[in-house]
Amino acid sequence: MVFDRRAVRRKRERAAMRVGSVAALLDDFAARLIERLDDTTRRFSRALDLGGRGVVAPLLRARGIAVVAGDLSPRMAALSGAPCLALDEEFLPFAPASFDLVIASLSLHEVNDLPGALIQIRRALAPGGLFLASLPLLGTLGELRAALLDAEAEISGGAAARVAPFPDLRDCAGLLQRAGFHLPVADSEEIALLYADPLALLRDLRAAGEGNALTARRRRIPPRALFPAALAALPRSEGRVKATLRLAVLTGWAPD
Repeated sequence: MVFDRRAVRRKRERAAMRVGSVAALLDDFAARLIERLDDTTRRFSRALDLGGRGVVAPLLRARGIAVVAGDLSPRMAALSGAPCLALDEEFLPFAPASFDLVIASLSLHEVNDLPGALIQIRRALAPGGLFLASLPLLGTLGELRAALLDAEAEISGGAAARVAPFPDLRDCAGLLQRAGFHLPVADSEEIALLYADPLALLRDLRAAGEGNALTARRRRIPPRALFPAALAALPRSEGRVKATLRLAVLTGWAPD
């Protein structure tokens, strides 16, 4: 197993208390995704929000769509308002054809069995229902990953896995097709975030619940000099640290 799911739940539980500090960023990412609904004439009435961190469900309800929100963390699920429930994306507790829309905004990248989760999502959709998701792609946080590897190799002679692996865009449409979705589409978008304070990047990741939950992560405290050295080595643009997000947007329809 690549991800320690208990660790994923714990960090999302902790993040639920401070996710408001990155709500504007999460809301922007979610709005970009949900705008894709305007590209279809289909109207939706019953949606499942998977891991929306309190920002997806309000955007859908503003469109007149009834929403059930679910998250691995009970506290995080509650931020979306009722009806909501704690759930595991790998074991969805819904009957077939329960929804005509499923939205997963940056919430499926720490699932161990992503093909299996996609199959369950497809089964939870009514015939002709839409699945819309975003997830980080290979290259996301590449600057931070490289800086951490280089700094740790220099300080301790070795490097631990500290940034999660992400899929390649070429694999994403294939995953949708394998899960039984019709008209699978995967495209990408690159977003550059600039930080005057490099520590703010780490704070934002923690507030969003994106700490290290790799099963192979080192459990001992990292060297004191590691993060200052890595942050100092991050590339800068006009005095600001750059963090690159490469996002895949996945679209698939349940067979009608």
